[in-house]
Amino acid sequence: MKEFGAFEAKNRLGHLLDLVEAGEEVVITRRGRAVVRMVPLGAPFDRQRGNEAARRIRERRKGVTLGGLAIKELVGEGRR
Repeated sequence: MKEFGAFEAKNRLGHLLDLVEAGEEVVITRRGRAVVRMVPLGAPFDRQRGNEAARRIRERRKGVTLGGLAIKELVGEGRR
């Protein structure tokens, strides 16, 4: 993974795209803090795989309760 400051990234965008296209991960920082991570574009979204993951999540939540608490109460408490 390579790191570039925002100014340098702006001036060398073509080079950064070449690096990412070649499989490299690039992080762009601003004032020393990472703000962007450029990664090679993976395979397109697999709808069947997404549906299967959602089905597994629904299966796991069966029988899980909030112990008598209401969602509305929890949201209200979080806003205080």
